[in-house]
Amino acid sequence: MALYLLDTDTLTLLQANHPEVIRRFETAATGEVVTSVITVEEVLTGWYNIARIANKPQTIERTYGELADAVAFYNGLPILNFIIAAVTEYDRLKSLKLNVGKNDLRIASIALVNHAIVVTRNASKDFRSKIGLSLCLQHHLDPPPLHRPLSLPLHDLQS
Repeated sequence: MALYLLDTDTLTLLQANHPEVIRRFETAATGEVVTSVITVEEVLTGWYNIARIANKPQTIERTYGELADAVAFYNGLPILNFIIAAVTEYDRLKSLKLNVGKNDLRIASIALVNHAIVVTRNASKDFRSKIGLSLCLQHHLDPPPLHRPLSLPLHDLQS
C-alpha cells in the first residue's frame, strides 16, 4: 500500500473541495492519505495569527470559524509526527545546503522516513535530484472557484 503525504498546498485544495483533489482522495484506500504535523502547524498558525490581529467583528468571527474548521478537519486525517528519525533526516538534508525552505525540508524528512510520496504542487528540483524524494506532482491543479476565501486580505484585518 502506498502512503501519500499531502503537502500544505494540496491539503488546502482538499479543504476547499477542489473536485480533482476530492476525486483522488475518495479513491484512496483508508490510511493511504496522511499529512504531517508540519502542515498542521502551518495551517493552524496561519489562522491563529490572522485571528489575533483581526479587529473587525466579521473578520474575527470568520477567522476563528476557519481555525475551528481546520481543527475539525485534521481530526479526521492521520498526521505523521516529526519523530527523532525525521529530525535526524532533516539535519542531514539541511547540511546539503539545498535551496529549500525549512518547513519543506521538514515535510520531506517526515516523508522519507515513512517511505511516503509527497503530493504537492510545489516541487523543487532539489527534492527530485538531491534528496530522492518521491513526489506526486499536482501542477495541473488550479485552485477551485472559492465560495469563501482561504486567506484574508490585510485590509480586512484592521479597521
